[in-house]
Amino acid sequence: MAELIAIAGKGGVGKSTFSSLLIRYLLQRAKPILAVDADPNSNLPVLLGLKPSQTIGQILEEFMGAKLKIPAGMSKQSWLEMRISQAVVEGKGLDMIVMGRPEGTGCYCSANNVLRDFLEKMRENYKYVVVDNEAGMEHLSRRTEGKIDRLFIVSDATVKGLRTVANLLELVKELQLEIQTKYLILNRTNSPEGKIKQMLDNLDIQFLGAIPEDHLILEFDLEEKPILNLPESSIALKTSEELLDRVFAQSKAIKNLSPQLAEMNKEAAK
Repeated sequence: MAELIAIAGKGGVGKSTFSSLLIRYLLQRAKPILAVDADPNSNLPVLLGLKPSQTIGQILEEFMGAKLKIPAGMSKQSWLEMRISQAVVEGKGLDMIVMGRPEGTGCYCSANNVLRDFLEKMRENYKYVVVDNEAGMEHLSRRTEGKIDRLFIVSDATVKGLRTVANLLELVKELQLEIQTKYLILNRTNSPEGKIKQMLDNLDIQFLGAIPEDHLILEFDLEEKPILNLPESSIALKTSEELLDRVFAQSKAIKNLSPQLAEMNKEAAK
């Protein structure tokens, strides 16, 4: 069963960029991985260099349509599962599915339940499922993703950003979501100081660290190059790998640990 990792935060803080850095990190250590773009803006495909032909939203729109044609002998649930399966983009060790959003009106509760069950089945085929959520955690609140092993909340180093983090954490409590571990990442900033540091200390979440501004990330964004192709000289890449080492160094799913990390595990076990 795959470990499910969700990324959340307010809009514009770099959730998709961090999701791409996380996926790159995991690809070097464990495969296969399923990336789920749950943000209607759908930036993740470009960052990963993948081109989906259809979104789940479009499939649900078709599913709810009055002129839906299902082959004889096939149930609606089987048809929907088949269409969702066809929407998965396959890559080398990395598959992807894009949620999008239905363009029409109406209730999609039954279809979302099928989608949740289908994603749960798909988890059996992967080491990791990484979900890049939209701002506000709507998919989490609908419990589309089920039990979450790790939640990364990404924020900028602003009072407004950290208040959003506090609101998201409150939402997690209110909904009684099953989340094993929660981490906070500050993006495009250096070590926090002053009021920002005080706010961090008051949040009920493990602050993992800060990823600095990186001109290479900006260049790749302007030229629409995949983050997976970032050179090793990227400061954002280096910093994210250092932070993620703290999270995954002892993960059983990751087999190819570096000698340094293996030595760290030995010391920690003593």
